[in-house]
Amino acid sequence: MAKSTIIVLVSALCFLSFLGLACAKDKFFVEGTVYCDTCRIQFLTKLSELLEGATVRVECSQVDNAKNVTFSKEAVTDASGTYKVEVDGDHEEDTCEVVLLKSPRKDCSEVDTESHLQQAARVSITKNNGIVSPVRQANPLGFLKKDSLPDCADLLKELGINEDGTLIP
Repeated sequence: MAKSTIIVLVSALCFLSFLGLACAKDKFFVEGTVYCDTCRIQFLTKLSELLEGATVRVECSQVDNAKNVTFSKEAVTDASGTYKVEVDGDHEEDTCEVVLLKSPRKDCSEVDTESHLQQAARVSITKNNGIVSPVRQANPLGFLKKDSLPDCADLLKELGINEDGTLIP
């Protein structure tokens, strides 16, 4: 009798834990970094400076109607220039991206507004994309410094890039 009671209790616990997992809402975490683009070249370099206190927003909207926002949450970067945003729910049918909102520095607060250089990082927030981890890494985003650092010319030469952005032959 005691054995059958234990089996029934264990079975009930297993069933209840399965129900709990089945009912649990999907949770994801979007992580990334924000930097000051000290050379105004739109990518992270050894002269870039990570920004503490920068504000970003993770926003998801319907693919066919970008005005219909399904998720929006802001975050502020820590001392290492990183942020982490918890996202509830699976957004497989949405376009989700991280956008820059506010810089903590007046000398490095410009956001490039040219459409081909839009400062946004797209992220896939769904469990149906082959990624097992709930953590989604966003590409680094940078605010432009008002004036490039003097060392940028040497850095660009080292990278094989002219100051106008073309490759050095």
